[in-house]
Amino acid sequence: MDLPKYKDIVQAHERIRPYIHKTPVLTSKSINEITGCELFFKCENFQKVGAFKFRGACNSVFRPRLKELSRGVATHSSGNHAAALALAAKMRGIPSYIVMPENAPEIKINAVLNYGGKITFCKPTNEAREKELEKIIEKTGALLVHPYNNFNVIAGQGTSAKELMEEISSLDTIIAPVGGGGLLSGTCLAGHGMDPEINIYGAEPKGAADAQLSLKTGKIEPSINPVTIADGLLTSLGSLTFQIIKTHISEILTVKESSIVDAMKMAWERMKIVIEPSAAVSLAAIIENKNVFRNSRTGIILSGGNISMENASGFIIKRPG
Repeated sequence: MDLPKYKDIVQAHERIRPYIHKTPVLTSKSINEITGCELFFKCENFQKVGAFKFRGACNSVFRPRLKELSRGVATHSSGNHAAALALAAKMRGIPSYIVMPENAPEIKINAVLNYGGKITFCKPTNEAREKELEKIIEKTGALLVHPYNNFNVIAGQGTSAKELMEEISSLDTIIAPVGGGGLLSGTCLAGHGMDPEINIYGAEPKGAADAQLSLKTGKIEPSINPVTIADGLLTSLGSLTFQIIKTHISEILTVKESSIVDAMKMAWERMKIVIEPSAAVSLAAIIENKNVFRNSRTGIILSGGNISMENASGFIIKRPG
């Protein structure tokens, strides 16, 4: 199995640099005081399409082999990868075919449509997604760009941590959320490629803790009926991402739903930025595990900011336990 390496992240960064935003790194004195550590927030909520996913999509679409891409690209996604691939394909001038679960957030459905993606809806299960995607690829001949278990996607996602570490020196730790593992595995490769001693943590909801379980059992555990407001973290690890994560990760921490809401609220109130639940999971993990991060210099990847104000206010009013 061919796994990406740090050099592939470097090459990806050169390839996608003209198309992506170099997102800012923000700090908050008040959050540092609350958490007892020095945090550096890599704000992928300010990336194009509002999420880190645009990096991996660009690296997949802007490769030089146009003939391979001439029939378009196809994927399944609950939202952010779908929007990212649709926009990257539009910029490259090729069609995109997106399978989305029927319960995907409206804000993410609208984004895909606005970028010209052709959506097919399916039942909200991995099996339904994959079966529908198979049919579309057979019909159109489009190239599969898996949302996370893809060499070029992983390399593209790793450019976020690379930028963070180039800007902020002497980090002790990096933490990123984990669903399918594309961001976290790319973060692992970039982090240890630039500093073999850095600690790398993953974070996921307790109601979707398949990645933590997979590390414990030593095999990929499927995400069965996950229950969380972090809709971007519902999928299971892939064969590529699992191999990378289990080699590099210090630990995967799980968090309560109420902590996710508290972290979102903290970012809005203290930093005046909007982050989605999936992005808030990493900050929630630090809040719940202050002893792990105390006195450290920690980089935190804020993965995205795609959330409607209706949902945001609903989460806070009906704060889950």
